[in-house]
Amino acid sequence: MDAIFSFGQTLLSFLFILTVLVFVHEWGHYIVARLNGVRVDVFSVGFGPEIWGRTDKKGTRWKISAIPLGGYVKFFGDAGPASNPDGTQNEMTEEEKKVSFHHKRLSQKAAVVFAGPAINFLFAILIIAGLYFSYGRMELAPVVGDVVEGGAADVAGIKAGDRIVTIDGVEIETFMEIREHLMFKVVDDVSVEVMRGGDILALNFVLDIADDEDILGKKTKVRQIGIRSSTNPDDRVLKEYGIFSSLWEASITTKNLTIRNLQGLGQIVMGDRSTKELGGPITIARVAGRTAEYGFVSLINFMAMVSIGLGMINLFPIPMLDGGHLLYYAIEAVKRKKMSEEAQEFGFKIGALVVLSLMIFAFYNDLSHLFTS
Repeated sequence: MDAIFSFGQTLLSFLFILTVLVFVHEWGHYIVARLNGVRVDVFSVGFGPEIWGRTDKKGTRWKISAIPLGGYVKFFGDAGPASNPDGTQNEMTEEEKKVSFHHKRLSQKAAVVFAGPAINFLFAILIIAGLYFSYGRMELAPVVGDVVEGGAADVAGIKAGDRIVTIDGVEIETFMEIREHLMFKVVDDVSVEVMRGGDILALNFVLDIADDEDILGKKTKVRQIGIRSSTNPDDRVLKEYGIFSSLWEASITTKNLTIRNLQGLGQIVMGDRSTKELGGPITIARVAGRTAEYGFVSLINFMAMVSIGLGMINLFPIPMLDGGHLLYYAIEAVKRKKMSEEAQEFGFKIGALVVLSLMIFAFYNDLSHLFTS
C-alpha cells in the first residue's frame, strides 16, 4: 500500500509541475503572439491525440493531449508544433498575411519566440519572491561552529569561531554559499581566507572527500572542508522582505541558479563531471514525489527550480528549440536575407536528432539510477 501511495504521489506531483510549467511556457508564446496580431490555431498541453479540448471565440483550439511531455502553440501558417512554415505563405490573402506569424517583422517573431523561455524565468522569480515575502529567509553567517576532528579544516588550522571570508577568491556571505561553492569544484585543492580576531588568515589545503547521498538516496561523493555551522543565535538571522525587496532578491537568486546550472552543464561538457548527473523526466518525477513529502511549499520551490531549467534549456541554440529559432532570426538579421526553407528544414532535422539523442541518454540515466538506487 505504501508503494502504491508513493507512486501515486510521485506521478501526481510530476504531472502537476509539468502541466503548470508547460502551460506557463506556451502561454508566454501565446500572449505575445496575440499582442502582435498573430492568429493562434492551437494551444496544446501535451502531444499526440487530443483528450479534451474547446475552441474559443477567437478560433484557438485549447486542448490537453495524451502525451504529457511538453506542449506547443500552433500559429496560423505553421506546418506543425515546430512552427516551420506550411508552404502556403505565398498563397495567402492580404488579410491572412496580417495574422500570419511568418509575415510578421523579424523583431516581432523574435519577441514571440523569446517570450516562452522568458516567462519561465519570470514565473520562477514570482514563486521565489512569494516564498521570500511569505516566510522570509533564514541566513546562517559563515562562522565555524565546530571543526571535524582530523578533517581538512582541522589539519589546516581552522578553529571554531573563525569566519569564512573567501573560498578560491570568491566572497562568502552565508554558510550555505560554502556548500554551494564546493558542489561545483572539480579539483581537491582549495584556498580559504578566514577572519580570526580581526586578522585575515590565508590557508591552502586539500579538501576531504566524504560519502553522502542525494534526495533520492543515491550514494555520492562530495568535497568538504570539514566544518559545521555555528549554533549561536547571533549567527542566525531570519531576513524578512517586502514586496519589492522580495522580487529583487528573487531575481538575484534566479540569476545565481541559472549561472550554477550553466556551470554544472559546462563541467559535464568539458568532462570535469560525470554525464551520469544528467537526469530526465523520471528523475524529475522522483524528485518531485520526494519533495512533495516535505509539503506543498517544498514542491512549489522545486517547481521554480525546474522552471529555471526549462527556460535555460529552451534558449540553447538548437533547432527545434526556441533558441534555434532565435539563432535563425539572428542569422537573418546579419545577412539581411531569410534563410532558405531547405536550410531551415535541414537544421530542424539536425536539431530533432540532437534533442532526441539527449532525451534517450537522459532516459537511460534515469533507468540506471532507478535500478541502482
